[in-house]
Amino acid sequence: MNSASGQRRPRRGKYVVALIILIGTLPLLGSYALYLFWRPETFVNYGELIKPVPLAEISLTERDGWEFRFADLRGSWVLLTVDAGACDSHCRQKLHYLRQVRLTQGRHQDRIERVWLISDGLRPSVALDEEYGGTRTVILEHPGFLGRLPAAQSPTEHIYIIDPLGNLMMRFPRVIDPGRMKKDLARLVGHSDGWRRIKR
Repeated sequence: MNSASGQRRPRRGKYVVALIILIGTLPLLGSYALYLFWRPETFVNYGELIKPVPLAEISLTERDGWEFRFADLRGSWVLLTVDAGACDSHCRQKLHYLRQVRLTQGRHQDRIERVWLISDGLRPSVALDEEYGGTRTVILEHPGFLGRLPAAQSPTEHIYIIDPLGNLMMRFPRVIDPGRMKKDLARLVGHSDGWRRIKR
């Protein structure tokens, strides 16, 4: 009787070891299966993530000879738009979204900058400057830089986001849902809340 009991113990021990190994490997096998066979149909983010475009080391010459450096904005999230100085209704709508979406970020709004690259060299009206005060306007002398901004048609179609390291990393469509844009920005700023602010 002791002999039979002694034979069962090693066998039961082997089953227990095998079960522990199986439980330990299931998450790994599951992750491989998800990676190979599952393609998500929906994504959390609304804006389109794009291949990062480093801008931190780039300086732009304004029409009046002033220099604008993206490095001066390091440590902040940047909402970037491109349009003509005359600023049609779509341009005004983008500037409005830049201002309002920033305001919705509450205590984080000081970590967000707004930049308007003016592509045609025309200075915007005083009234427009006053209405969207706080937006940095850069009147480009050479608009060749705009080729760096990924766009299916024209960079004027989008609002872009630049991360605190100076990388262009997201763009929004021409027809924007400001509520979803607000949520994207809140996630980005919130997740980076613990980042150490980069010295300018």
